[in-house]
Amino acid sequence: MGQSHDVLVVSSVNVNGIRAAAGKGLAAWLATTPADVVCLQETRAQPEEVPAGLFDGWHARHAPSEVKGRSGVAILTRAEPGAARTGIDDDEFAGSGRYLEVDLPGVTVASLYLPNGTVGTPKQDEKDRFLARFAPYLALRRAKAAAEDREVLVCGDWNIAPEQADIRNWRGNVKNCGFLPHEREWLAALFGEGWVDVVRAQHPGVDGPYSWWSYRGRAFDNDTGWRIDHHVATPGLADRARSAVVERAPSHAERWSDHAPVTVVYGP
Repeated sequence: MGQSHDVLVVSSVNVNGIRAAAGKGLAAWLATTPADVVCLQETRAQPEEVPAGLFDGWHARHAPSEVKGRSGVAILTRAEPGAARTGIDDDEFAGSGRYLEVDLPGVTVASLYLPNGTVGTPKQDEKDRFLARFAPYLALRRAKAAAEDREVLVCGDWNIAPEQADIRNWRGNVKNCGFLPHEREWLAALFGEGWVDVVRAQHPGVDGPYSWWSYRGRAFDNDTGWRIDHHVATPGLADRARSAVVERAPSHAERWSDHAPVTVVYGP
């Protein structure tokens, strides 16, 4: 399949439970977003549990978790997508609701909900196993896409802040999950292999823009956030990025998730 060079607007957001978010403002956002593709994470719902009418006007593909009320990713597209694939070719994570990709003209778009982890617990071990298996999967996916003359874009909640500029209180988090040295080294290795952190490329040399703020305290009001929701693209697509915006809510009361949508315009 040859490259498509139309304008492509892609948005990604961890909805923190799609049923709760729908009533808080997600429905209104979906009805007005200019995005051609929306990658959702942490839907925590089976396809039949999505509120009626929420996805009207969209083609929806789902990868729910086998564990009820956990994880779950989805991809919404304006145009009918081609093939859809779930998982990272690993038995442990096959039904975990953490990875889904669809083929569109000239590009494969994926929605990722990488495990969060908690230092010193089995959750961190699970995250580390995912990282170990995800890197070779991405290398294989990229090679297959290149053979088909297509780009790859992996959007989602990566649950890793790459650099000090990506977390407001980095000094206080160097021993916390999401900013551990080995996690950041893993992500840096991906970037070293040619994958591009699109949002950072559009916002060089600045703090943030943050995409997640804890519900505790006044983190949102003080912009004490983390940049963990990424667009990670192959170079050809990354070069087409024209803008990258975090759609931060105007106020704490208007939030419908603890994450904000991250929207990138890819030009022709």
